Amino acid sequence: MTNRYEALATRIKDRFGDTLTRVASTCGELTYELPKDKLIDVATTLRDDATFAFDQLIDVCGVDYLTYGEAEWTTESATGSGFSRGVVREPVVLDESDSFDPQRFAVVYHLLSVAQNYRLRLRVYAGTDNPPVVPSVVDVWSAANWFEREAFDMFGILFEGHPDLRRVLSDYGFIGHPFRKDFPLIGNVEVKYDAEKGRVAYQPVSIEPRTLVPRVIRDDNRYQADLKDGSGNG
Repeated sequence: MTNRYEALATRIKDRFGDTLTRVASTCGELTYELPKDKLIDVATTLRDDATFAFDQLIDVCGVDYLTYGEAEWTTESATGSGFSRGVVREPVVLDESDSFDPQRFAVVYHLLSVAQNYRLRLRVYAGTDNPPVVPSVVDVWSAANWFEREAFDMFGILFEGHPDLRRVLSDYGFIGHPFRKDFPLIGNVEVKYDAEKGRVAYQPVSIEPRTLVPRVIRDDNRYQADLKDGSGNG
């Protein structure tokens, strides 16, 4: 973390105190967690206070931490089993549980301060509610509109106060949320043109499940710092 960002972290600590909890980063990015009931107040201050001036929302993304920390999440070396949900087709389409683990679903906000040349990430957990719900930040950053619709479509996260929360990527009548970890990788149905019916129709998926091996983070000499400037021979 550079001295500039450490100075920003100090200002954030002075302004927000214990409302924001700093998260350790392996990539040098300044990230904070906060309770969802504090999101709008914090977001508004980060936007309006000239000390921060985070006037631009770069992205909003959902995260499903189901089975987080288990072998399938390991990326430092290949796992022996690959991604199990690519092998075993789970029948889950909609999770009817009364509640979720409080840290299963999260929403991450990527902020940019053009004036100060800073980037910042905020992470909010949706809590135990089913369906998961967090406040909409559309009134703070209008760019959140489609980002929140995407997170709703892919993860089933609801954004309270959103003016038009509906699917934006999946088909009309689609059931389930494809980026949830319990949604089958091969899907549940496929679409084809039915000559007898004279229209496009759904049918059970015909794709054969296969093992997928997670991407491995490599640390060989191609990634050494002294070779990144082109000084290497390769």
